[in-house]
Amino acid sequence: MKGIYTLLIAGMAAGLAMPAAAQEARTMRMYDEVVFYDGYNDNVMDADLNDGILRHRNNLYAVRMTDEQLNWFGDDLVMDIVIGALCDNYDRIGNVNLALVPKGAETYDWQTTTRVELARFITPFMNKNKQPDEVPYRYEIDAASLIFRDKALRDKYDFWLEFELFGIPYAANTQIAGCADRNDVFDGTLTFTSVSDPQPLTDKHVFVPIVIKRPEYMGHNLNNYSEQGTDEIGRCIKTWSFEVPEDCADARITLITSNHGANAGGEEYVRRWHYVRVDGTEVLSYLPGGKSCEPYRVYNTQGNGIYSTSRDDSFWKRHSNWCPGDAIPIREINLGALSKGKHTMTIEVPKAEFVDQQGDFPVSAYLQGMTEGQLPAGLYTPEMLEPETKVTMQGDMLTWQADRAVAEVYLYDAEGRYLGAIDGNQGSFNMQGYAPGVYMIALRCTDGSSAIRKVLKN
Repeated sequence: MKGIYTLLIAGMAAGLAMPAAAQEARTMRMYDEVVFYDGYNDNVMDADLNDGILRHRNNLYAVRMTDEQLNWFGDDLVMDIVIGALCDNYDRIGNVNLALVPKGAETYDWQTTTRVELARFITPFMNKNKQPDEVPYRYEIDAASLIFRDKALRDKYDFWLEFELFGIPYAANTQIAGCADRNDVFDGTLTFTSVSDPQPLTDKHVFVPIVIKRPEYMGHNLNNYSEQGTDEIGRCIKTWSFEVPEDCADARITLITSNHGANAGGEEYVRRWHYVRVDGTEVLSYLPGGKSCEPYRVYNTQGNGIYSTSRDDSFWKRHSNWCPGDAIPIREINLGALSKGKHTMTIEVPKAEFVDQQGDFPVSAYLQGMTEGQLPAGLYTPEMLEPETKVTMQGDMLTWQADRAVAEVYLYDAEGRYLGAIDGNQGSFNMQGYAPGVYMIALRCTDGSSAIRKVLKN
């Protein structure tokens, strides 16, 4: 198994161009301004609407995909989500899932049914009376098109596409004009787009769900304090077992995580290194966040502490695990050839604290493989590919080289604390004033690509 990984980011819809193609893009609308309600209210609103939507809860909806819809998918796939402001003015977590339900069932138990998460997002702080009153998210998920075209899955299951968005109206009931006594929180629209022709079913695809996050009101995602959330109380570490039914010439794990806990000192506000191992071998390490949240300020029309004043990039690099109004990154772990049989995936965040036993890290993951050939390139556009990079430390001198122009170099200590930025054109930096130890060096290139390397200063 190859220990090669790639880090793939789901881009924001605004300004992201569709791939060039000789033919006009095809679209398929799955949800159209469907209204979500108070997630804590067990009385399911709109349950009797004859609109083809199965409402499990006020925050979890599903539509059974028809054969015509399933036959729509091509080689490429973009998913666009638009969330409209109603009577929740806080940042909330939402996601899109796929449920595999025995053929012919009119309903299903979402807690026991096999499901995978395709995408995740965070809503902005929105006042429905101010513009813009909606926020877009875009995900390029070409490899997911293979799931919809998997012959073995199609023969066995009906596919139900879930739209999940938790919200509560209590603050908006008093803070937002027109929201008194209302319990509608957001509306949502979901559209698929493809520029290729519909493609036939495949019998070369291997699909293995590994884990799907639990909703925030149920808790017990990855943490260090609950038996369901960790392998060992006191450590933020969790292992999941999965079985691959056939030898794969090419295999990949798709991973979605986000950090939550808004209490004082909570994990939302502290960036931690995450380490992923498959069968005991480290295949991915990443430090969430670090991007500027300023581009999302326009969507945060409700006053809030995060966007109280304009912040520079150095602030966001220290504090942003995610941005209200942004898509959560989708990370892909390319494993290469993978043998049939039992395997494990472990995630560890050694420095996570979970002050007062609050917060957790919702984790979702699934494996895709091909018995012949290779999986599609995934979420990448060419300019996002990680640069070929060499970072070395000789004495006090840090040096770096890349196969493209380096704009800036960011320094972090071993715990992920931001230490400063360096002009990338220099090619070297004297770290004489820094203590011995391990440092993380993040290079940002002029084309927007980036790479992270670990160095030891003696």
